[in-house]
Amino acid sequence: MQRIYRTVVYAAFLANLAYTIGFLAGPGVLVPKGIDDGPPAPAGLAVLVDGALLAVFAVQHSVMARPWFKRRFTKPSIERSTYVLASTAAVTLLLWQWRPLPQVVWSAGPGWARALLWTLYGAGWLIVAVSTFGLGHRELFGLRAPGRAELREPWQYRLVRHPIMTGFLVAFWAVPHMSVGRLVFAVAATGYIVVGTRFEEHDLREQLGAPYADYARRVPRFIPGTKGGRRWRRDSSSISA
Repeated sequence: MQRIYRTVVYAAFLANLAYTIGFLAGPGVLVPKGIDDGPPAPAGLAVLVDGALLAVFAVQHSVMARPWFKRRFTKPSIERSTYVLASTAAVTLLLWQWRPLPQVVWSAGPGWARALLWTLYGAGWLIVAVSTFGLGHRELFGLRAPGRAELREPWQYRLVRHPIMTGFLVAFWAVPHMSVGRLVFAVAATGYIVVGTRFEEHDLREQLGAPYADYARRVPRFIPGTKGGRRWRRDSSSISA
């Protein structure tokens, strides 16, 4: 039964991810409804609703990732699958109830600029997909129970400590048409990534210990080629089994 549960959750996640890519790209790309589509609503109400939906995802994602929650409320053998299922449900709620704010912030005019931004958008999602295999795609999405936590540095994680988040940031911002609604999404998601990775690194430092001081100094958080953390007490690796 656990194998069936894990497989069903993984399939639901993949379907949800595909819809999200199309949703953020806009109507007529992969899905019938984009981030700027839907019945109009007063701007203030739309901001409140969208902010609440983003907060639901952020709270779910952060609380369920904490070690104390895992120990207290989830069965180890299906902990990761349950986390993925809850995340998928939170994103589904957001896609379903999102209120559009279609006013234009910017729109790329030249065809070459639009093509470049669409290429970057696709590249961001490709970075996300490739990076999930760096430390174990099956373990990350609950298809297999994780092994013992240890420091590993596949090539993606020698460039940045959070390559999956780097991919998300590229995909969230590299679009030829930026509406107010999408800007709200991008700003909120970026803020969550910056804060959420701090919590993740704190947990990993507690779990994996001082060896991550050197890793944090050597490897930047999101942008390749920049400096890593200066003080290991406030930094750690994003790598775990």
